[in-house]
Amino acid sequence: MAISSHACFCNLRAAGVAVVSLLSVLCGAIALSTTAPAADLSARDVTQRLYKAVAQTPVDFSNADLSFLDLAGLDFKSAVLKNANLYGADLTSANLQGVNLSGAKLDRATTVRTDFSRANLERATILAPSAFSDVNFNHADAAQFAGANLRGARIAARMDGANFRGADLTDARIGPLERTAEAGMAPATRMMSSDFSGAVLVGVEIRDVDLTFARFTGSNLKGAKLIGLDLSRTDFSGADLTDADVSGSNFDGANLANVKGLDTVKGLNSVTNLSTTLR
Repeated sequence: MAISSHACFCNLRAAGVAVVSLLSVLCGAIALSTTAPAADLSARDVTQRLYKAVAQTPVDFSNADLSFLDLAGLDFKSAVLKNANLYGADLTSANLQGVNLSGAKLDRATTVRTDFSRANLERATILAPSAFSDVNFNHADAAQFAGANLRGARIAARMDGANFRGADLTDARIGPLERTAEAGMAPATRMMSSDFSGAVLVGVEIRDVDLTFARFTGSNLKGAKLIGLDLSRTDFSGADLTDADVSGSNFDGANLANVKGLDTVKGLNSVTNLSTTLR
């Protein structure tokens, strides 16, 4: 049977459209498969659940992926965020008082004026957060950790003026990231003028950190490793330094009045400016 040239053209055209459509579907599927995984919840979802929450039944976000969400200004109402992923999340001015953040990942999060007072941050990681609103490093932007549980936490950050009064940092590690960590993440670790008064820092390891003008008055530093620190004008009055190791640190003008266990401190022969300390 003879087929007209018009019919052939129409058939070819239809086949071409079908092929193009198929290619579009395939390309779309490939694009979807290569897109970075999204957070488990949207910022709207989190906000709505917190808004409806009551004190007797706190919201449970345990193990949730909340990375990169804008959670600024939220009141978490003692929510549970155990092992939650808050990588890159914006927590500016968020109220996380008393929240369970044990094992949580707060790396690269924005923590400007964030309140972690009395929060459980045991074994949490706080690596390279954005802790200030500008390059002036205003201490008013500093996060609050008063009374928080930071046992075994890992911190690598600039946190000038942060409040750790009465916090428990037993066996925590504070200092720059290892070279094997994510490239480009390690900032200069500084905690100038931070307040650790009355804090428990038994067995803490702090290395290569600038703690100029920091306060450790009345804190428990038994067995602490305070290695290579700038402790210029730091106040240790009334602190317990029994069996602490201060190798390679700078004590220029530090206040060591009424320090307990000073005769048991290791590494004093390697520190600088010990003669300028107040006793």
